Amino acid sequence: MYMILMQAAPSLMSVISAPVLIIGGMGLLFGLILAIASKVFEVKLDPRVEQIIAALPGANCGACGAAGCAGYADAIVNSDTQINLCAPGGPVAVEAIAKIMGKSAVAAEKKVAVIHCSSGGTNNTKWKYAYQGIESCRSAVNIADGPNLCTWGCIGFNDCEKACVFDAISVDSEGMRHIDNDKCTACGACVTACPRKLITLVPVNRNVYIKCSSKAKNPLAKQLCGTERPCIACGLCSRKCPVQAITVENNLASIDYDKCIDCGLCATVCPTKAILDKKAGMRKKAEIEAEKCIGCTICAKICPTKAITGEIKQLHVIDKDTCIGCEQCVQKCPKKAITMV
Repeated sequence: MYMILMQAAPSLMSVISAPVLIIGGMGLLFGLILAIASKVFEVKLDPRVEQIIAALPGANCGACGAAGCAGYADAIVNSDTQINLCAPGGPVAVEAIAKIMGKSAVAAEKKVAVIHCSSGGTNNTKWKYAYQGIESCRSAVNIADGPNLCTWGCIGFNDCEKACVFDAISVDSEGMRHIDNDKCTACGACVTACPRKLITLVPVNRNVYIKCSSKAKNPLAKQLCGTERPCIACGLCSRKCPVQAITVENNLASIDYDKCIDCGLCATVCPTKAILDKKAGMRKKAEIEAEKCIGCTICAKICPTKAITGEIKQLHVIDKDTCIGCEQCVQKCPKKAITMV
């Protein structure tokens, strides 16, 4: 029996080895073809792309509109995309990219996220049923339009906080969400995460916000809102605004921040306190330095409340009671004769 197996072994090995050699040869051939193809069709990566990736923060937040930092870097180099779209990177990233691309560094206006709802806490929201599903705003809103009575208000399961990779959103003991402006990079992740679109990005130098998103008519708006601070579309803020930056549509006031001068007058007349002024009581008043004033009248013309008076080529004066501290005169004075005190 042993002798029979020994005699059969050579023929068995030849049968096995032939396919192995053929497959091995084909593998080598295909490998050679792929190696040649990789050289022939190689896509040369512009070294600037890697340099820009290194200059970006690596958050991959999508605020720039691209699919991550690598996508944004590629878009800058290969499609002439603006270099100031990285919100987390800020001026530092813009300056670094500008040097790489040989462009002038013009940083975009810094913005911060603002939640347009003053409810959403455990003790100041009115509920229509006890939700017991997945603790996610996006899931809850799909069941009978959400558990809270106000179908425009915060649901309270903190999808925004979970989406923020910069730890800029916190929740207090009452279940209210707060945004830390120093940590917020305006990446927009929270804006996307909120199913009711309660969060917008606002210029960081603006301190006046409409803290409501309800489009219900008064008195229903008050009945739905647990905080009783809804916008009731009375229009007082719009009429008080000296630069017509506020409009009221669909029973809700909104601020045009391209026009807003951050004076806070709208907040002083809002009967329901639906407008938040973070600088209330802290605004400085304008003051003219007599030795610098040339009486050009530019400040008087730009003042929205006509608090500045004076004849041409004569020293101008400011009525402190009328001045709203908007700093428009400070920005426009050609001689830098006006300061805030």
